[in-house]
Amino acid sequence: MTAHLPTHLPNRRTVVKAAALAATALALTPVEAHAADLTLRLPAPTGPYKVGATVLHLVDTARNDPWAPAIGVREVMVTVRHPARTVRGFPPAPQLTEGAAGLFAFLAPAIRPGWLPRSGVDWAATVTHTHVGAPVLPGPWPVLLYSPGGGDARTMGTSLAEDLASHGWAVVTVDHPGDASEVDFPAERPGREKVRPTVFTGPPGPEQCRTMIDTRLADIRFVIDRLESLPGELGRALDLERIGVYGHSAGGTTAAQALYDDRRIAAAVNLEGYLDQVEGELFPVARYGVDRPLLLLGTDGFRDARFDRSWSAMLAHPGGRTRRRQLDDASHWAFTDYAALVPQLHAAGLMSTAARTEMVGTIGPRASVRAVRCQVRTFFTRNVRPTGSPSAVRSRPVAAQ
Repeated sequence: MTAHLPTHLPNRRTVVKAAALAATALALTPVEAHAADLTLRLPAPTGPYKVGATVLHLVDTARNDPWAPAIGVREVMVTVRHPARTVRGFPPAPQLTEGAAGLFAFLAPAIRPGWLPRSGVDWAATVTHTHVGAPVLPGPWPVLLYSPGGGDARTMGTSLAEDLASHGWAVVTVDHPGDASEVDFPAERPGREKVRPTVFTGPPGPEQCRTMIDTRLADIRFVIDRLESLPGELGRALDLERIGVYGHSAGGTTAAQALYDDRRIAAAVNLEGYLDQVEGELFPVARYGVDRPLLLLGTDGFRDARFDRSWSAMLAHPGGRTRRRQLDDASHWAFTDYAALVPQLHAAGLMSTAARTEMVGTIGPRASVRAVRCQVRTFFTRNVRPTGSPSAVRSRPVAAQ
């Protein structure tokens, strides 16, 4: 979970200045200025339901922010995607808000140096298949929470979240401000900008990694707590007796450990996250095992001794309900929206073949997107069953296969 950040990132002052400049440029530059830039597309969801969403700004007054104590509270931004009663009159939302896109355009080449282009892409133009504000179709819908990778925002998990929601889950994508590349809040507040950039100016050390995972675990617990008291139609449509968690990289670590920590969670998917600390100490989930289903889904392009050791420890527990699967000809970011976006950048001449292979592998985008969706959806269908499927009962989940 630490090898994915570059050796050299812009310093904090540069990032904050870039955020202000990006916001100014977006306010002053007409849309026509982006006409020559590439517009990227996300694959459509495959389920029978149209997808609506509600964006929530949640504030935990019982915690302070570990990355920016001047804020005084811990804030998270989440998007709750769900089957929609109707999407008429609710246009598809962009993947990135204009503010987030402006900062991402600056940060992306630094976060993924030598891979993502410095220009030539209109990051604000990518349209999703999610209709924000569309009313929820009465459920109850089981709930899946998503934790993104270190250095990534929740927006880079859009495609998989949309597909799961279209098949009958309420999918809650969670931003972890501070380590996320950028998080767009409804407004600025003392201690942070409206669009909050990452605090990392280089690969996080051991203490930062501990803080990152501890904070993410607390964020997941807090979000579940808040969902349990969510008012209105959306709150009534959520089935919080059926909860799953999935995540990528550091988010995969978070998902696996959250399964161990929180009995409200019935099953989890770890999309290529280490199960040990930087110094080699195993997380409790890998040291002691877990009695509920856990899927470890990796690629053949992302392997090292530390990774294999921590996953092997997880699989070694007798009578465990952990299964491991592998996506071949693929690499680490094939579990994110980059699976679809990177090949488009490569085809447009904005990425080298080597950069494409490093990020997502040589597998084609249709094959990789389909494979990841199928693996995750099949696992959660067996263990956190969507509404309408047989035996949709949290207390008797079927073993992962």
